Amino acid sequence: VQLQASGGGLVQTGGSLRLSCVFLARTFHEYAIGWFRQAPGKEREFVGNINWNGEYVYYGSSVKGRFIISRSNSQSTVYLQMNSLKPEDTAVYSCAGRYIPDWTIYRASARAEDYAYWGQGTLVTVSS
Repeated sequence: VQLQASGGGLVQTGGSLRLSCVFLARTFHEYAIGWFRQAPGKEREFVGNINWNGEYVYYGSSVKGRFIISRSNSQSTVYLQMNSLKPEDTAVYSCAGRYIPDWTIYRASARAEDYAYWGQGTLVTVSS
């Protein structure tokens, strides 16, 4: 299992950016994918997560209404569309995979420790 986030960069306040997370696994549809971020000197923060078909998507309170998570199983990719960006959104953004053996008992999780697979993050900087 390998993950790689990309798409970070420098953007002005109010701007938009779309991050991609390529998740290489034989059974991509068996994984829930989460996005997390960590700003300098701060703890890791939950951004959002998505189930296998995109039916259930949850967001952290600080990004709800501004960020959108989607996925393409055919391309093994999860996207994080970030709109109305603020300087406080500046952070390293990482995607993570959580294996779900049975989707009928799935419960979304915002806890980083529930995600076993992590990729290298991508830096997003929002200038004021």
